[in-house]
Amino acid sequence: MTCYNEKMKNRDYKNFAQGTIVHIFNRGNNREKIFYDQGDFKAFLFRVGLALGIDSKILKTENLTSVPFSRIRINSNKNLFELHSFCLMPNHFHLLIEQKGEVPISKLILQICTSYAMYINKKHKRIGHVFQDQFKAVLIENNSQFMWTSAYIHMNPVKNGLAKSPGEYVWSSYNDFSSERNLPIVSKELLIETFGGKNNFIKETLALVSDKN
Repeated sequence: MTCYNEKMKNRDYKNFAQGTIVHIFNRGNNREKIFYDQGDFKAFLFRVGLALGIDSKILKTENLTSVPFSRIRINSNKNLFELHSFCLMPNHFHLLIEQKGEVPISKLILQICTSYAMYINKKHKRIGHVFQDQFKAVLIENNSQFMWTSAYIHMNPVKNGLAKSPGEYVWSSYNDFSSERNLPIVSKELLIETFGGKNNFIKETLALVSDKN
């Protein structure tokens, strides 16, 4: 099994182009928390949805993407990006994103993180940077890496001791693949097809990431 550091050799890939899939991740400044409570997780996912071009009324029908009140100014067209998987951890996040048009993924991330940083500083009465430097990016170059990265993202809570199984952790897209949950921000078809079906997705997610990673 190839270890995570070896698979991260293309870290900080920034030549975003149409048709590429990229693993995006970033952590809190000084490794501090970026999510303090459930409202913060929801606020981040709500912004992700808006940046993907999903109507706020649709987002508010789902508990995990609903916020009670918002003046968020994030406007985007549909079909510019697809989010294939995600995981939000207390002090960092992972997004597996496909660029469908000419608008670069960097613009999507800038919209989300700038808006969220303003939100978190205001809510928690803090000053300064929320995120550590610029986000990191790894280009997905083949199906094997696509599957492995998805598995790594979904197993992150287990690896970090926040859950005994990926299905126990609600702040990832795992349950959109393994159960009847159907968040509007997640595009499931490509990963399910690549894994060879839903059952294989569940089985391989648990197997692809070894204890050595």
